[in-house]
Amino acid sequence: MSDAIFAQGLTKAYDGKTVVDHLDLTVKSGTVFGLLGANGAGKSTTIECMLGTKQADTGTVRLLGQAPEKHRRQLFQRIGVQFQEGNYHPEIKVSELCEETASLYRSPADWRKLCQQFGIGGKCGAAVKSLSGGERQRLFIVLALLPRPGLVFLDEFLDELTTGLDAKARRGVWKALGSLKEQGLTIFLTSHFMDEVEALCDEICILKKGTPVFRGTVAQAKATSGCERFEDAYLRLSDEEVDA
Repeated sequence: MSDAIFAQGLTKAYDGKTVVDHLDLTVKSGTVFGLLGANGAGKSTTIECMLGTKQADTGTVRLLGQAPEKHRRQLFQRIGVQFQEGNYHPEIKVSELCEETASLYRSPADWRKLCQQFGIGGKCGAAVKSLSGGERQRLFIVLALLPRPGLVFLDEFLDELTTGLDAKARRGVWKALGSLKEQGLTIFLTSHFMDEVEALCDEICILKKGTPVFRGTVAQAKATSGCERFEDAYLRLSDEEVDA
C-alpha cells in the first residue's frame, strides 16, 4: 500500500513560538487517518503546511507522491479540502454552489448523487444560509468530493457534522464515508468527537504542543493508556485530563 501523505521534519513557528515541531507523518492510501489534539495543539497548522497554504519553516511534504509547493495545480484536481466555512453569496442555492464549484474541475463527480449520499438531496433548491449547521457541514464535504479526489482533508468536520442528528442519521454519514474509503479514497480528518473517531479511523496521531505523543490504532491507544474507553485513553495520552 502506497503513502497518500508523507511528511518529514515538518516545523512551523510564529513569533518564536513553535506550533508544529519536527513532525514526521505517513498516511497509507485508502485509509481514514485522524489527527487529534486539544485546541492549539497544531492540527490546523499541520494541515495548512501540508497543503502548502502556509509555508513550513522546515520539512518535506508529499501528497499523492507530489510536492504541494511545486505541483499545486495538479494537486488541486486530485485533493479535496473541507473547511468550517466557505465564502459564497448569502442567497446562493445549494444547487448553484455545487454547479459553480464543479465547474472548476476537469471531471467532477455528480453532485446530485453526493448530496443524496450525504442526506441533503432534498435541500438542493434551498439557500445555503437556510441549512442547519450539520447540513452545511455535509454540503462542504460534498464540495470537497467534487474533484473525485484521491485524498480529502476534513478539518474538524465531525464537530458540526452530526450535531442534532439521531443515531440512524449519524451512522448513515459514517457509512457514506466508509463506502468512499472502500473505493480507494484516503480521508484525513481532525475531530473532538471520540466516538466517531473510534468508528471511522484506521489509525490516529495525537498531538500536544505540535509534537506527537501517540501514533497507532484506537485499540493500541486504549492498551497503551490502560483505559477501556477511547475517550479516557485520549484524555490520558494527550494530558488533557491533567490540564483541565
